[in-house]
Amino acid sequence: MSESLYETLGVSKGATNDEIKKAYRRLARKYHPDINKDSGAEDKFKEINAAYEILSDEKKRAQYDRYGDSMFGGQNFHDFAQGSADMGDLNEILKNIFSGSFGGGAKFSSGFDGFGGGFGGFGGIDLDINAKVSIPFDVAIQGGEHRINLNGDSLKIKIPSGINDGEKLRIKGKGKSGGGKSGDLILSVNIEPSDEYDRDGDDLYKDVEIPLKTMMFGGKVSIRTLKKDVTIKIAENSKTGTKIRLKGYGVQNRKSGIYGDLYLKARIKLPDIHELDPKFVEILKEKLPE
Repeated sequence: MSESLYETLGVSKGATNDEIKKAYRRLARKYHPDINKDSGAEDKFKEINAAYEILSDEKKRAQYDRYGDSMFGGQNFHDFAQGSADMGDLNEILKNIFSGSFGGGAKFSSGFDGFGGGFGGFGGIDLDINAKVSIPFDVAIQGGEHRINLNGDSLKIKIPSGINDGEKLRIKGKGKSGGGKSGDLILSVNIEPSDEYDRDGDDLYKDVEIPLKTMMFGGKVSIRTLKKDVTIKIAENSKTGTKIRLKGYGVQNRKSGIYGDLYLKARIKLPDIHELDPKFVEILKEKLPE
């Protein structure tokens, strides 16, 4: 059986959930269209997201492990993912596939055949639409309006501050229409990784480079945060790895309204030796301890 999903994320078939998530975050950061402008990066990003959508879900992963690429109409996963028009189409197709049933030989039944499938006959029509949406890290932390594309349509949605990865947003009236009613759009949120911050619950972590002179002799440094620029004090003779806590500069908890903290990890920023005075360089060579 082909292991094309695992190959897409560069992990083994026995990879743990944490290994899959780490691989996804690394690749998503590398191929995100806002960062990678190479041709084909957007298609690669779509393929990575689709693979993660399946392998991060235990039930979907088990189905894939059992039936393999036969679930994708005989195509390998790469061709299947590239054949979808956009992420909205691909997410909807995956939802239909993995909500279906598989019998002998992995024959797929979409649940929409005739009138007795997912529509529940002539009554109890399910008008809701389920989809997955990727949200930029800073928007997830701070909240605000965000525009998404769903099945070719542009839709502006409101993101609450401090939303968590995997949470669901219900957009009223944006589902299917039928019988004079409209269903809702239910979005499962995937928070895109940040090059600058790591998140642990309501706390944020960030590496900051501090000039060598300031680390040695102390001083003040201006640091950019998601809230505003702040000035921090560096103690004399500080070491790499020194942690500095900025209370209340983390993520706002959606239930309590209390903000978490931002933890800065100081790293020494070494000067370019070629930009220093040659005489000073010679003194450093002679006087610096081993």
